[in-house]
Amino acid sequence: MKTNKEVGRWGEEIAAAYLKRKGYSIVDRNFYTPVGEIDLIAFQEVNEEGILVFVEVKTRTSEKYGFPEEAVTRKKWDHMLKAIDRYLQDQPEYGDAWQVDVVAIQRLSVSKPPDIEHFENVVMNYDRE
Repeated sequence: MKTNKEVGRWGEEIAAAYLKRKGYSIVDRNFYTPVGEIDLIAFQEVNEEGILVFVEVKTRTSEKYGFPEEAVTRKKWDHMLKAIDRYLQDQPEYGDAWQVDVVAIQRLSVSKPPDIEHFENVVMNYDRE
């Protein structure tokens, strides 16, 4: 059985490959700050302009803890927004055009490819804990 960290890394690789197939460029991975972390940072061309996409990747190999996207809690969201703020301070050339996406990966059987759900331009519902 793989550790949570190994499953997470595997999910991030799957998510990065998925995003590349959709035309995104991966700019950075695992951007860590003392206040939060961002799994993937991608760039997407939109109508001759670009947008920076901060991607939270959640991966599950069982249904025990629910759907992967349900793991994006208020605490995780707040930490991610702080990390985004820090990233944009360090990289001002990206400007104000950015969004947050969640890529949820679920693989319940090793004999089948993983299910990938891409939630674009996510806004957190603060009713969730």
